[in-house]
Formats: sequence, C-alpha cells, structure tokens
Amino acid sequence: QVHLAESGGGLVQAGGSLRLACAASGPIFGDDVMGWYRQAPGKQRELVATITSRGRTTYADSVKGRFTIARDNADNTVYLQLNVLSVEDTGVYYCHVDRHRPFDRRLHFWGQGTQVTVSS
Repeated sequence: QVHLAESGGGLVQAGGSLRLACAASGPIFGDDVMGWYRQAPGKQRELVATITSRGRTTYADSVKGRFTIARDNADNTVYLQLNVLSVEDTGVYYCHVDRHRPFDRRLHFWGQGTQVTVSS
C-alpha cells in the first residue's frame, strides 16, 4: 500500500551532520503526518520529529535546535537534517506515516530503518 525507503544513514563523528531522506511510494494524502522515529540499543523507540503537509513541525526536546525536518509534497519525500550530532543520537532511524482517514482505522506505515552511528 505505502512503501517507505530511508537513505542517508552512516557513521559520523560527534559534532558532525547527516541528512536522512525517506521516499514514499504509493499515495500520500494531504492529512498524512510524516515523521521520524529512532531506536537505540536497549531503548524504546521514540518519536524524533513530525511534519504535516502544511509544514507544521514537532520535535522531541532532545533534538530541538539541532535537527530539522522538511517535506517535499510533490515528491512524497521527507527529510531529516541532523546537526551537532552526539553519541546519544546513535540508533536506527525509521521513517513513519500516520494516516487517519474519515470512517477508517488509523494506520501507521514504517520504513525498514537506516542506521546512524555517532562516534566520540
């Protein structure tokens, strides 16, 4: 139905930057909220950032001022710019789509994840 493909992960030193991209295939609707989660080893998956088709964003407190989420509605692509990275940012980053259509169940779509490793 909806396929999400992440890219851009890798190994970076503390203080460095990465840019993640998530390309969605299949229909993305105007009310769909796109975003990023991450999961570190031994920790619960946490919400990092979200963005609506109108450009409204939310961020986890731990990444405010360092990460920026962006969305290209024409290409059905969402980006996450990660700046001033620290070791605590290490984890698997997952692209996510939150869909809640009228008269239908709420749906969640997930990518396979891309590894971000920050070395000290």
